[in-house]
Amino acid sequence: MRFKDVFSIIGPSMIGPSSSHTAGAVRLGRVVRQLLGEQPTKAEITLYGSFADTYRGHGTDLALIGGLLDFETDDPRIPEAAEEAEARGVEIAFLTSKDKADHPNTVKFTISSGSKEVSMIGASIGGGNVEIVNVNQFDVKFTAVYPTLIISHHDRPGMIADITTLLGRNQINIGFMDLDRKGRDREAMTVIETDVSVPDALIEELSSLSMIFDIKRVDLAERGE
Repeated sequence: MRFKDVFSIIGPSMIGPSSSHTAGAVRLGRVVRQLLGEQPTKAEITLYGSFADTYRGHGTDLALIGGLLDFETDDPRIPEAAEEAEARGVEIAFLTSKDKADHPNTVKFTISSGSKEVSMIGASIGGGNVEIVNVNQFDVKFTAVYPTLIISHHDRPGMIADITTLLGRNQINIGFMDLDRKGRDREAMTVIETDVSVPDALIEELSSLSMIFDIKRVDLAERGE
């Protein structure tokens, strides 16, 4: 097995007994919060496999809530995350499912704030690392190890070329890209992992491209609250 960085070998600094069930869970919560763009007011969290069987005993529920509140993996407030969420007016419901998932530590989020709503499916794959496999019913993959753009757009000729040309012109190197679409000439989602964080001005420029509806940025290097 080849490791990308020291974090992959020694794991994260964290609160809790398990990097998979706590640190990874925190990171999953932070990712979906960043996709929403703000703290949610409501969250429905469905757990699968090992997560469903052991989430209370391993503190996975508190870790997931902590992530939604933008806590870091080593935040001492994680054990009191449920109380903190209630104090902030965040309504959270946990469900468990017997449905088969590709990974035993899988979770599905449906979170909202006002008129905004995001759904996300991801898994904690060990050592505090995560893999996202679905965003808003699009089957796209990313790890959140690197700064990531999640671009919602219409499927049109030249769209990917327009996006990558603009990134290249601004010296943004692409490490990984994935795309899913509802069908030819329909809604699509492109995920791009980059070596460095994409600045706001460039995101605005990307947003001005024809038939791009929305761009979200996930960057777990940004410090939480």
